[in-house]
Amino acid sequence: MSNRSWYYAEQGQQQGPISEDELRDLIARSVVTAETLLWSDGMAGWEKAGRIPGLMSGGPSIAPGGPPAFDRSAPAPAGAVSIKLGTWSYLGWTLLYVIGQFLIVITPWTAVYLYRYVVERISVPGRPNLSFIGQPLEIWYVFVGMGVLTYVGMSDQPIIKLAAVIAQAFLGWMVMRWVLSRIASNGEPLPIHFEGSPVVYFAWYLALIVSVVTIVGWAWVAAAWMRWICRNIQGTRREVVFNGTGLQVLWRTLVFVLGSSVIIPIPWLLRWYSAWYISQFALVPRTTQPT
Repeated sequence: MSNRSWYYAEQGQQQGPISEDELRDLIARSVVTAETLLWSDGMAGWEKAGRIPGLMSGGPSIAPGGPPAFDRSAPAPAGAVSIKLGTWSYLGWTLLYVIGQFLIVITPWTAVYLYRYVVERISVPGRPNLSFIGQPLEIWYVFVGMGVLTYVGMSDQPIIKLAAVIAQAFLGWMVMRWVLSRIASNGEPLPIHFEGSPVVYFAWYLALIVSVVTIVGWAWVAAAWMRWICRNIQGTRREVVFNGTGLQVLWRTLVFVLGSSVIIPIPWLLRWYSAWYISQFALVPRTTQPT
């Protein structure tokens, strides 16, 4: 490797410049891994260390400035969100998450691992290399609480069941706020935050439960709830919207549930259903830009 300076992302923050010898030392100590985002002069953009030719193996690398800025001012393109999920890997992380809910203690880790897997595979126009930088112990008590409520909700006492529903809604609101605040692009945390009221969130949660008695009405409630959530996502230059309709949610959910009852199609149906749901989110220009 030539004598050049490098920059790297660590816990969502840009670090550097450092020399090549220092970079080699960080690699040797596993501070910089194959998943760490790096940049050096001559590179078009930030890239994972494992994808840079010769870097991790010690061979020749790319050719020597400062890194491209994490520019928030440039116009951001509108467009739909998409995701590429592996059939078996996604099934595995999902099953691990479900197991974590029942074992409770490992829930913070299984949840975070699933979030990382999913976020890293989402493609957002104008936001390359998405990653999830949340750590399991940041809100471990919330995840443990959700695991405990899985058992509390099985109670035969109506008042206890009601308390569990209220608590689950509030904890779900906390998790959503936390997840959105821990999304990064090119190693830099995005200024996303959720401003929706926990009271209104619970009202939607309750409306969804109650609407189940209508057999089909819950799908329209679910779609409207998603649109309310999108309207309350702030800190972005573009507005997040949900384009799915109640009818689309309904028939796809029925196909997923009925197909899953056969067991064998579950891996493919899970990937299909999740990918469709993610693809219904899109980014469009805001009428007023956030400060």
